[in-house]
Amino acid sequence: MGEREPSNRALNLDYPADPTMSDPDAVDQPTFSFNQVYVKDFSFESPGSPQIFSREFNPKIDIQLNVSHQVLDPDNGVFEAVLSCTVTAKTGEETAFLAECQQAGVFTLKGYDESTLEQVLEGACPNMLFPYLRETVGQMVAKGGFPHLLLSPVNFDVMYLNKKAAEQTSAGNGSGAEPN
Repeated sequence: MGEREPSNRALNLDYPADPTMSDPDAVDQPTFSFNQVYVKDFSFESPGSPQIFSREFNPKIDIQLNVSHQVLDPDNGVFEAVLSCTVTAKTGEETAFLAECQQAGVFTLKGYDESTLEQVLEGACPNMLFPYLRETVGQMVAKGGFPHLLLSPVNFDVMYLNKKAAEQTSAGNGSGAEPN
């Protein structure tokens, strides 16, 4: 078998093409392009193995989700969104497994006002990333020797609205204000 050439694959931030380039009437229209998806980080721990497999397995599952984002190229509207998930399964006080995953994507977002852009980054982007996260976590748990875990669908738009409502409530109570 011959040697494989090393890949010079680079992230193509122009793919898919910006519709404003081919349609001059679309200049005022917001654009949303999903350029790249990747696993940024993941880990799996099963501190009680192999003894955990000889007992009845009826765990209490705790799932924590978090969304973060950063600007990669402000001139071209390129952002990274990261959907983080931590799944902890416990049987009694013993941790059966701990699975952590950061599913990330690169997005080109143009033509949005600041508040809408934040909503897109915390709602639409994680909605695009969730199926990949769900698959990665499910496979990780199954490869750890446990029954397949299927994460339930999540409405990230509602999560974002709840977050904003909580911020407004805490700001109204004065707990979000900084001391002078």
